[in-house]
Amino acid sequence: MIDHVTLNVRDVEASKVFYAEALRPLGYELTMDFVEGAGFAAQGKPDFFLAQRGEPSAPVHVAFRSPDRKRVDAFHETALAAGGTDNGPPGIRRVYHEYYYGAYVLDPEGNNIEAVTHEPE
Repeated sequence: MIDHVTLNVRDVEASKVFYAEALRPLGYELTMDFVEGAGFAAQGKPDFFLAQRGEPSAPVHVAFRSPDRKRVDAFHETALAAGGTDNGPPGIRRVYHEYYYGAYVLDPEGNNIEAVTHEPE
């Protein structure tokens, strides 16, 4: 089980703004805010962090679990409005399994951020 993930970014302030908006439909909020980073939590304990230390991380793929398709759709719409770039609209990805429903957005640093649910409609 993964406890947390940290992305090292070039511009922590811009990334904080993006993720505060983009992750809101999934129940995430900014819960830790410090000079060189930030922590986001969906259920009280931060599990997604941003840091501005040294070189930024190479582009990575982070997938956030959503309880349903409606919130995957909302994530995609909100992330685009927050400055993300479409990297795959909401939809079924049968290559993974028959109920895999995901949406992909590139964050301002080029990371592939996904919201996904594994539940049938």
